[in-house]
Amino acid sequence: QVQLVESGGGLVQAGGSLRLSCAASGSIVIINTMGWYRQAPGKQRELVAAINQVGNTNYADSVKGRFTISRDNARNTVYLQMNSLKPEDTAVYYCNAAGLRSGLLGFNSWGQGTQVTVSS
Repeated sequence: QVQLVESGGGLVQAGGSLRLSCAASGSIVIINTMGWYRQAPGKQRELVAAINQVGNTNYADSVKGRFTISRDNARNTVYLQMNSLKPEDTAVYYCNAAGLRSGLLGFNSWGQGTQVTVSS
């Protein structure tokens, strides 16, 4: 099994910054894609940003120019640097990773979620 542990959420004023981290552990062979999703109260979970193993990235339009996703393949860790935060960024942020584990079995794992609250 592959486990994801997130850290870095919290309360910040509008215009501030936060950095989320997510470390994957377990019988990992390779992680193809790592990403961040978020879910606000009463809304569906949505993709925030994703990055593949060679560093290609994809962002939601609402965060382009403000958020930056990066990863450290040696540490199986993904980061989300969030700048110029807005109250509408308030949500629970979830880390996701997909790849292959021991036995060359596929996995698609989620973290437990970390709360990000942006006050106006």
